[in-house]
Amino acid sequence: MSAKTTSNIVVLLFMFLTASSSYIHEGNHEGNGKHYKPCKRLVLFFHNILYNGKNAANATSAIVGAPQWGNLTILTSEFHFGDLVVFDDPITLDNNLHSSPVGRARGQYIYDAKNSSSSWLGFSFVLNSTDYHGSINFIGANPHLVNFRYISVVGGTEDFFMHRGIATIMTDATEDQVYFRLRVDIKFYECW
Repeated sequence: MSAKTTSNIVVLLFMFLTASSSYIHEGNHEGNGKHYKPCKRLVLFFHNILYNGKNAANATSAIVGAPQWGNLTILTSEFHFGDLVVFDDPITLDNNLHSSPVGRARGQYIYDAKNSSSSWLGFSFVLNSTDYHGSINFIGANPHLVNFRYISVVGGTEDFFMHRGIATIMTDATEDQVYFRLRVDIKFYECW
């Protein structure tokens, strides 16, 4: 092997290792003491009004699956285990339900814990405003009694094409078991 070929291989190897090293350090690794700057950030609110048998005109969510002992208008016992709720909720820039929506939160939450207040979320924000167009997709566990919960941002479309990151969810308001408002602080760490 010639000296030129060997030096080219060494240069390519060095470039590969440098690129690999920088790729490993990108992204958000909250909880390990490292802090990374997001490439984009949004704070949005979504408002969920659960159908309770009397509020069909205003409801934005409904129980579509319940355990055998449950029903479709009242959440089951203390932890709602087994209830499946689908939603199509308005998204606003502030915490006022009557503010102009900038999009819709569409998806489902499943009460998946028998002995604690928790649900599993799978949903999208479908935004259609003067500032943003496209969808942001979320998935993850939602332990209700924790003040700040983290779920994964797993992708998006249009203005959010291939974006990934973390969303911090906080319950901003509740009213019985009919209404809740979530504050969603979205930090994108991969932006295309």
